Amino acid sequence: MDTISTIILAVSLIIIMLGMGLSLVLDDFKRIFIHPKAILIGLTNQMIILPLVGFTLASLFPVRPEIAIGIMILVACPGGATSNLISHLAKGDTALSVSLTALSSFITIITIPFIVNFALLHFLKEEQSIKLDVITTIVQVLVITIIPVGIGMLIRKYNETFALKMAKPVRIASVLVLALIIIGIAIKEKDNFISYFQDAGIIALLLNSITMIIGYYSAKLLQVQTKSAISIAVESGIQNGTLAISIAIVLLNNTSYAIAPAVYSILMFFTGGIVIYLGIKKNKAITN
Repeated sequence: MDTISTIILAVSLIIIMLGMGLSLVLDDFKRIFIHPKAILIGLTNQMIILPLVGFTLASLFPVRPEIAIGIMILVACPGGATSNLISHLAKGDTALSVSLTALSSFITIITIPFIVNFALLHFLKEEQSIKLDVITTIVQVLVITIIPVGIGMLIRKYNETFALKMAKPVRIASVLVLALIIIGIAIKEKDNFISYFQDAGIIALLLNSITMIIGYYSAKLLQVQTKSAISIAVESGIQNGTLAISIAIVLLNNTSYAIAPAVYSILMFFTGGIVIYLGIKKNKAITN
């Protein structure tokens, strides 16, 4: 994405996150940390299972080393605001999703250098020092995720009538923004679609799908409620593609490493759409 597109997307996500905050109260977060099972399952999926699945796929598939490294950069990254949006629209546990994004973002500041250096050493037989800009990463998480949600929650606390009235319009606006993002990405990358997808399409789709399936059923197996299981599935399978692309291009100075994250970033909106449909359908079945 160019600078203007990135700014527009960031502003859109900030507004959407503020809208999510309108649907949350402090007790939603208290409940998560009083009963931390869902958090622990989610973090286990993100920090351990996701990298293992990524490494297995990158090793089994006959892809170029650059694609394999791109996959490993991707699995090293946390979830992002997009995962929070998809969880929210899919009727998942939004508070859990936001909490997992925040926690994983801070943890991956430490784990990204280790995972990326391991990938470089394993697939290219070379080692390179990765220094993630800690301050920038923390600021991004705060500005795009935590602060807007907090403002929305404050509005809900002091003007609950307004917050509840805005819930439906904000949800509709979120769906429209998501659709526009998908269309925009498709138009912008139309010339690269075929070559990118030939290189990394299958492995990126499998990574996205397998990790979401594992996330959902591991949560259900451990008797986590459906709303939380949906959020764990999304947080397990929707990674911060923008951060992965930035690491590939800015820190590693290699655009080839960005191919797999770029393809993944496109595919995750379509699989996310499927999750939203299934989540809404399941929610209706439970409430009826």
